[in-house]
Amino acid sequence: MAARNGIMSRAQTPGGDIVDDPRAFLRSLFDSAIAAVSPAVVLPPRLPAAAVGRTIVVGAGKAAAAMARAVEDNWRGPLSGLVVTRYGHAVPCERIEVVEAGHPVPDAAGHDATVRILGQLGGLSADDLVLCLISGGGSSLLALPAGNVRLDDKQAINRALLCCGATIAEINCVRKHLSAVKGGRLAVSAYPARMMSFLISDVPRDDLSIIASGPTVADPTTYADALAVLEKYGIEPPSGVLEHLCAGAAGGAGAPDETPKPGDPRLERCETVVLATAADALAAAAVAARERGARPDVLGGDIEGEARDVGRDQADLALRRAREEQKPAAPVVLLSGGETTVTVRGGGRGGRNAEYLLGLALALGGRGGISALAADTDGIDGSEDNAGAFVMPDTLQRAAAAGLDPRGLLDDNDAYSFFQRLGDLYVTGPTRTNVNDFRAVLITFDDKGAGEQPGQTATIVKAARQEGADR
Repeated sequence: MAARNGIMSRAQTPGGDIVDDPRAFLRSLFDSAIAAVSPAVVLPPRLPAAAVGRTIVVGAGKAAAAMARAVEDNWRGPLSGLVVTRYGHAVPCERIEVVEAGHPVPDAAGHDATVRILGQLGGLSADDLVLCLISGGGSSLLALPAGNVRLDDKQAINRALLCCGATIAEINCVRKHLSAVKGGRLAVSAYPARMMSFLISDVPRDDLSIIASGPTVADPTTYADALAVLEKYGIEPPSGVLEHLCAGAAGGAGAPDETPKPGDPRLERCETVVLATAADALAAAAVAARERGARPDVLGGDIEGEARDVGRDQADLALRRAREEQKPAAPVVLLSGGETTVTVRGGGRGGRNAEYLLGLALALGGRGGISALAADTDGIDGSEDNAGAFVMPDTLQRAAAAGLDPRGLLDDNDAYSFFQRLGDLYVTGPTRTNVNDFRAVLITFDDKGAGEQPGQTATIVKAARQEGADR
């Protein structure tokens, strides 16, 4: 088939169907990633044999209800328990009670559920078995303040930590030292029963002590570390929080106990199994991309940093690949995961994936042939109703025509409004799993994409922006 108007036909272009509908291709990669880390797939093969005594199921996280359902569907024998998940993430269970509670800021429902979970773990024997189902979001959902710290104190410190740009390791260090259940304390409460803790990891490098603030594993951090985090980010905590952390750091008679440390004998009967990670999701997406005729390049599942800066850096990488590749060539898709951060300075809306994408779009400058999807694998980007959003080659041009100021919206942390106005939000609803962020940047090498240079597109965008302002 001959080329028309200098543009190769779909049949002639490597990965032509991807070029024709990049959104559908990017969505298919996300779907493949989610399917690979579904609790129904990853949990049943890892379940242990039945216990001599009782079997109790407890847990917390955005995947906790789906994990509980996977246990119920595959467990032979008596079973009871309680798990807590985020509002809207429940699934029907018959023998395990599912409670919904607040995330990312804890609430009274999570507090009450946590008290009840501890009640179920009290008085167990060495013949009993506890199946603990942990996934991302568990830090907020397991909400039981330690000592004299009040729930509203924990809510205030959570809000401050979520807005300051702290890493998840830093945030959870503070959370663990304000909690009666995090940092290994939940496992201690079940001793001497045997505990199997099943984790779906949503943190970089799959650090067991950070996932949901490590309620069933030893904690290497200290009260002094928690105080250092607050000092680093200039956070002035409520008086009850400061008094508790300072008393713990000072030690001595009457001081709060430290979290259980490595080697604590009360943790010896707790076995931890990591069921799914960002790497697993990215590997599945890479297989799906290859099957469709694209060339996947997995950048890693542990990428951290300020969301807009990561977007800029990945745009630079995509532009470099677009310049260097021999054309025509099969499309390349850059796959990555991890957990970026957002330092909130404005009053807008949007999670870290939308902020990443707006930073990416600005850095791409309207370059043809490059599209992207970034989304949270739990289906919720921050606290909004979208999983993420799309960037297309014409994103900035359409924004200019609509009178949008992408730089101003980014400065106001209002990436949600930017993509909402363009109709480019990606809404999935709760996926009931969570291995953190999923990012796919697609580079196609059709003649149209290869021929548009950033400078040319920038001129078009500038003219369109002026036209929009004059209306």
